[in-house]
Amino acid sequence: MDATEPRVADAPGVMRTQGWADYALLDSGGGRKLERYGRFTVVRPEPQCLWAPRLPPEVWDRADAVFDPAGDEDEGRWRFRAAPVDTWPLAWGEVKFKGRFTAFRHLAFFPEQAANWAWLRDAVRGAGQPRVLNLFGYTGVASLVMAEAGAAVTHVDASKKAVGWARENAELSGLADRPIRWITEDARKYVQREARRGSRYEGIILDPPKYGRGPGGEVWRLFDDLPELAGLCAELLSENAAFLVLNAYAERISGAALSGLLAEKLANRGGRIEWGELSLVQDGGQRQVGMSFYARWSP
Repeated sequence: MDATEPRVADAPGVMRTQGWADYALLDSGGGRKLERYGRFTVVRPEPQCLWAPRLPPEVWDRADAVFDPAGDEDEGRWRFRAAPVDTWPLAWGEVKFKGRFTAFRHLAFFPEQAANWAWLRDAVRGAGQPRVLNLFGYTGVASLVMAEAGAAVTHVDASKKAVGWARENAELSGLADRPIRWITEDARKYVQREARRGSRYEGIILDPPKYGRGPGGEVWRLFDDLPELAGLCAELLSENAAFLVLNAYAERISGAALSGLLAEKLANRGGRIEWGELSLVQDGGQRQVGMSFYARWSP
């Protein structure tokens, strides 16, 4: 192997997210998860939970909200024990944000990403003011974690609504005056333009969906479009870059596949590539639910 090629880890790792003050995986099984988000308990479908629940049915029955799926994807509807709320406050560390019962079973953030947030915070803190690009940034929790740690962040998402929610979260966190650029645009178009401009970043987060549409009707398909976008992101890394983090939720992807893609696109950068799975750890630590796959490069 050429000395300039990244060293790819021989074995996968598991980044485990334990519960914190505003989140816990209380139980799982029978294709569902019982979770606590702040003051609300929630039941959501999770096909990977092939085992039986440990808590009695009456505990599950007392959940404040239950998501009933309407198909094979994330669409469906929520059922509430009481009058539904639009938003409620949550926090992770110093970062504050709003929970929301969205139409796609998610609650406007992904708790398993807390393991990534901790890693990113450590990578940014004490590094001056690194320029970080967060693609498919959604409601901005990762962007705010890095801004709070000292980074100058460019947050990109195709959804005007999601970017609006991210800005609200910045206000809630007291971070609205930090150097954060909020960009509503197709991620691929933005990165193509940045590459032409010769822009550079010390860190990049790439967290694409399996399928999506840009504000101008642009279509995103993970398996078709990710290789090009990953290559463009590699071009945008500065000489002093500290990381490129790639995360994916598609069922047919793997950490090994993501690591192979990064190794190809970063063939002349050296460094190392770690890869594996993100999981949620059930209260008590006896079970964990695998949620997504990751690969990350660092020098």
